[in-house]
Amino acid sequence: MAAPRLASAQAYPARPVRGIVTFAPGGTVDVYARLACQHLSQKLGKQFFVENVTGATGNRGTIMAARSTPDGYTLLFALSTHVVNASVFSNLQYDPVADFIPINLSVSSTHVLSVHPSVAAKNARELVADLKARPNQNYAHGGVGTQGHLLAERLKVTQKLDMAAVSYPGAGPAIQAVVANHVPMAWTTMASAGPMIAGGQLRALAVTGKTRSPLLPEVPTMIEQGFPEIEGDAWVGIMAPKGTPDEVVTTINREIGDFLQQPEARQRLAEVGFDVVNRGPADFARLLTEENVFWKKVVDETNVKIN
Repeated sequence: MAAPRLASAQAYPARPVRGIVTFAPGGTVDVYARLACQHLSQKLGKQFFVENVTGATGNRGTIMAARSTPDGYTLLFALSTHVVNASVFSNLQYDPVADFIPINLSVSSTHVLSVHPSVAAKNARELVADLKARPNQNYAHGGVGTQGHLLAERLKVTQKLDMAAVSYPGAGPAIQAVVANHVPMAWTTMASAGPMIAGGQLRALAVTGKTRSPLLPEVPTMIEQGFPEIEGDAWVGIMAPKGTPDEVVTTINREIGDFLQQPEARQRLAEVGFDVVNRGPADFARLLTEENVFWKKVVDETNVKIN
């Protein structure tokens, strides 16, 4: 009779689990992390809580996660910039692949080019024409090296535009800056901009997926509007420090997989701009390698680098 009690006492998790989010509240990663942590708390019986550790396009929080004890009580909710940063920052203090164990590649979200309602342009073509006629305009993004930043800079290079980037510590603050009309336009994910677009506080000019977003079926892609090189989605995945026990990885992947299969969860994620991916450790590891190659090419083209 003592053995089951001992096993239960040692079962994971035995205490609260920290989920590090490396961008500000209200942004892409934060939105997903809070939904996922709520589910994990309910299913595993201990609190999974979000800790926002912002700064340096996610590097500050990622370093904290990499240096945490690999016991399963620190998880990292990683944005796709996790692999981009290796190309952007020359002095990265962690290895985005070697220092982490991928657990679950959970969701993706297309990027959207959105503007304050006072902006005259009704689509990306009109905006580009206006940028050429009235140079030196600003745009907001959620951090240096985020996909939104890189896509905007790629448009700047390919169309020979004169526009200046204004960096914020996450997509949430970037969107708020445009809503307040401090900056006329933003390049962020649908997950961060979607509610403001739906509420009429922002107007969407284009999305950057290969196809139109179900949330904005009337908004054409950048590809449709004659900018085929401006394409790319963001993803959010769960990782853990290298050395985290296999049973923790298996448990989190299983529970997140179950969460992502629930019709109510899928509907809620779709409502806030996410597409469910739900790929386990092996597939996630392969994607990290592929993404590193693709975004390194974009970083080299746009010269978005920090020494």
